[in-house]
Amino acid sequence: MSSALLQTRPTLRPALSFVLGTSLAALAACATSATAQRSPRSEGAGSETATPSGAPLRILEGRASYYADSLAGRPTASGEPYDPRALTAASRDLPFGTIVRVVRLSADGRELGRVTVRINDRGPHRDLTRILDLSRAAAEELDMIRAGVVPIRAEVLSEP
Repeated sequence: MSSALLQTRPTLRPALSFVLGTSLAALAACATSATAQRSPRSEGAGSETATPSGAPLRILEGRASYYADSLAGRPTASGEPYDPRALTAASRDLPFGTIVRVVRLSADGRELGRVTVRINDRGPHRDLTRILDLSRAAAEELDMIRAGVVPIRAEVLSEP
């Protein structure tokens, strides 16, 4: 019987190597795609819908404002408290958990800055030309504190 085992071992090695190799390749592909779907500044928020190349799913243009500091700690529409230090934003239409690259634009359309945020609230409510309300940290990244309201391009990177 031991001679029968010795004879079958060489034929099993290629099969085992194939199975092991394809399993490792599949695991590596899963790890790569999971990493590609996360934004480095999105506080670990994952996504189910994302473009692997980093190209936006859609692009919105309008204006953005930012939250007043007095709202710190108050609950957002998603239920989490507003944290001025987090890179978050409010949108009337985008689902909670959506990852958006916000690009500040100059009057002639040049990029002046960019930041990636996660949608966790609803708003802005009064001015329909404003499409996002940004957290204080996101507004500081875009250097818009003095201006208050600035033209932006919102690039939707992933949606839950």
